Amino acid sequence: MAARKLNETELTLALKSLPGWQIKDGKLYKEYKFNSFATALGWMVSVGIYAEKMGHHPEWFNVYNTVIVDLTTHDIGNAISNLDVELAKKMDELAAPLLP
Repeated sequence: MAARKLNETELTLALKSLPGWQIKDGKLYKEYKFNSFATALGWMVSVGIYAEKMGHHPEWFNVYNTVIVDLTTHDIGNAISNLDVELAKKMDELAAPLLP
């Protein structure tokens, strides 16, 4: 799937389907808090495998049980794309059974 920059309307609609996600510094942003470091790391590995298959990788930061995620698409000038929304949805799907 090719990356396509989202317009304002598409971005507004996408955010409605992504609970907890917001736009911060021009990026799709969310903070996840898991029960433990091991759970956070396991989730990151699962997301990493999916992201690698997509060829679309997150910018993220982990400290203990917290993972901070920023998503943009470098290939289209660091704008938010359809690929970012797809990855955000998968992140939420993988996180749902793991969150406190």
